[in-house]
Amino acid sequence: MNTLQPQSSETSLSLHQAAQMLATSSLSVRDAEVRLALAIDRGELVADILRWATEQWEGERLEGNIDRMRTFIERADLEAWLSAGGLPNRA
Repeated sequence: MNTLQPQSSETSLSLHQAAQMLATSSLSVRDAEVRLALAIDRGELVADILRWATEQWEGERLEGNIDRMRTFIERADLEAWLSAGGLPNRA
């Protein structure tokens, strides 16, 4: 697997990696990506965001044109968001 890694910190996850961790039998990786992107775009979840330009879209796009492989979330921020009720209906 050729996953992009953050340059600055081993405590960061790409949006895609975070979604993979959150996926369950009732929540697909894609659905988790969409929920994370919405939270980031609404300012509910802190992230180091990289957005696609319109002509660069690759596959299904996420809210705010967020690049799922090059947008990074600190694990502590993800945990805080989850503790505050982020990602409802988590199985």
